[in-house]
Amino acid sequence: MQERCSPNKKLDDSLKLLAKTSFVVFIGLMLSKLLMYAYKIIIARSFGPEIYGIFTLAIMVVGWFTSFATLGLTQGILRFIPLYRGKSEFNKIKYITHFSLLVISITSIIAGVILFFSAELIAINFFNNESLILFLKYFSILVPAYTLSTFLVFVIRAFEKISLFSFLTNIFQNVVKLGALILFIFLGLKVHAVIFSYMLGIFALLLVAQLVCKYKISKTFLLSFLSEDKKIKIRKELFVYSWPLMFLTFIFSIFLWIDSFVIGYFLGASAVGIYNAAVPIAFLLHLAPEIFMQLFFPLITKEYSKKNYDLIKNLSKQVGKWIFTLNLPFLLLFLTFPGAIISIIFGNQYIGAENVLRFLSIGIFFTGIFRISNDLISMKGKSKLILINIVVASVVNIILNIIMVPKYGINGAAFSTMFSYLILSTMQLLESKRLLSIIPLKREIIKIFFISIGSLILLFCVKGFLPNTFLSILFQGSFFILVYILFILISKSFDENDWMILRLTKHKIFSR
Repeated sequence: MQERCSPNKKLDDSLKLLAKTSFVVFIGLMLSKLLMYAYKIIIARSFGPEIYGIFTLAIMVVGWFTSFATLGLTQGILRFIPLYRGKSEFNKIKYITHFSLLVISITSIIAGVILFFSAELIAINFFNNESLILFLKYFSILVPAYTLSTFLVFVIRAFEKISLFSFLTNIFQNVVKLGALILFIFLGLKVHAVIFSYMLGIFALLLVAQLVCKYKISKTFLLSFLSEDKKIKIRKELFVYSWPLMFLTFIFSIFLWIDSFVIGYFLGASAVGIYNAAVPIAFLLHLAPEIFMQLFFPLITKEYSKKNYDLIKNLSKQVGKWIFTLNLPFLLLFLTFPGAIISIIFGNQYIGAENVLRFLSIGIFFTGIFRISNDLISMKGKSKLILINIVVASVVNIILNIIMVPKYGINGAAFSTMFSYLILSTMQLLESKRLLSIIPLKREIIKIFFISIGSLILLFCVKGFLPNTFLSILFQGSFFILVYILFILISKSFDENDWMILRLTKHKIFSR
C-alpha cells in the first residue's frame, strides 16, 4: 500500500511546488506585462510607428548577436545544474558555472564589437534606414551586458529560486526601463530617451543579478576540486548538448523576428511598427505557459535523473490542461475583438494590425501548449532534434514570408508566422509521443473546448445589444470569462488535482 501511495504523494508534492511558484510567477508576469506594455505604448504613442519600428528592429538585431554569443551555454546550465543537483555532485556545478561564465564573457565582448562596426552595413544594406545606425551602435554595448545577465538569471532559475528569477526578469528591469523612459522624456532627450532607458534596464539587471548570485548561491561560484579528466568530460558533455542550442537560440530568434525583418525589408519601419502593435498583445498567450514552465523544466529534469517517469508524464498532462484552460478564453477574445483591443491599447493609427492579431494568436496558442513537448525533448537530451525542428519551422517561415509579404503585406507575414508555429507544434507533439510516450493533454480539454464555444455563443447574443465602446468591450470580455468559468465548474471539468491547486492558491491569497 505504501508503494502505491508514494507516486501519488510525489505528484501532489510536485504539483504543490508548481502551484506555489506559479502564483509568484503569475504576479511577476502580470506586472511585467503591464510595465512592458506601458513602456511600449509610451514609445509608440510618443514617437509614432517609425521610431517604434526602428526600436523593434534594433532589439531584433541585438537578439541575433546575443544568441550567438551565448554558444547555447545558458540553456546548457539550465539542464546540467538540476541534473548534478539531483545527484548531489556540487563540484561539477561549480566547475560548469565557472567555465561557462568565462567563455560567455569572451564571446559576448567579441559579438558586441562586431555589431558596433557593422551597424552601418546592417542599417543601410538590409533596412535602408540611417536612423537605425544610432540605435545599433548604442545597443552594441548591450550585447555583453545582456548576455551575462541572461546567464546569471538562468543560474538562479536552475537552482529553482523562481521568486527571485521572476522578480528580476519580469519586474525589476521593466520598472527601471519604464521609470527611466518617463524621466528622460520629461528631460527632453527625445529619441535618446528610448535608447538610454532600455540600456539602463539591462545594466541594472546585470548588476542586481550579480549581487543575488553572490549572496544567495555564493557557493556555486567557489573553486571546484575536480581532476583534469573529469573537467574534460564535463566540458565535452556540456558542448555536445549546448552547441546545437547555440544555433537553436539564434535560429529561434530568426524564427521570432523573421516577420518583422521581411516587413522592414519590403515595407519599411512604419509597417514594422504597426505590425508590432499586435505582437505583444498576441504574446499575452505566452503568459500561461510561462507561469508554469519556469519551474517545470528544472523540476522534470531533476526527476528524470531519478527515473521518475510516471511522475513526469502526469505532471506534463496536468500542466498542459492548465495552459489550455487558461489560454482558450483569451484566444477567443482576441479573435472576436482584435481591432478594438489594438485601438484601445496603441491607438487608431495601429488598427491595421487587427488580422495580424488573429493569425498570431492562433499560432501562439498552440505553441504555448506544446512547449511542454519541447521541454520533454530537451529533458531527454535531444538538443539536435530540437535544432532540426526549429530549422524546419524557420525555413518554412522565411519562404512563406518572402512570398506573402510583397503580396499581402503585414497580414501575409502574420499568416506565414502562424503556419510556421503550427508546423513546429506538430513536430514537437509527435516527437515527445515517440520518445517518451507523452502527449501533454488530458481528455477533459474536449469538454472545456465545447464549453468555450457555448460561452462564445452567449457572448455574441449579448454583443448585438451593446455599443462598440471601451466600457462595453470590457463588460463583454468580463461576461464571457465569467460564463466560461461558471460552465467549467458546473460541468465538473476539474479533477482532484485541479481542486487541490485551487485550494492551495486560495489559501496563499487569503492567508495574509
